[in-house]
Amino acid sequence: MKTVISVIGKDTVGIISKVSAVCAECNVNIIDITQSVLQDMFVMVMLTEISDLNCSFSDFSDKMKKLGESIGTDIRVMHEDIFNSMHRI
Repeated sequence: MKTVISVIGKDTVGIISKVSAVCAECNVNIIDITQSVLQDMFVMVMLTEISDLNCSFSDFSDKMKKLGESIGTDIRVMHEDIFNSMHRI
């Protein structure tokens, strides 16, 4: 199973590192990553594999949300199937 993680917020040092650290802690494999800085806004989308997730999906999502709150960004984790369904017309 794959997930899409989106990160949006003011650009600061270490955002990718901190998000990656939570992924590693939960045994989530980062498959692809894209990021941009638009003026002072940081935008990142990660495609991850959660087949070997060592906690519940809900716990992983909550950890990412709490990380986002602590660093002043909005971090959302979405199952790939839900992401695809939302963007299908």
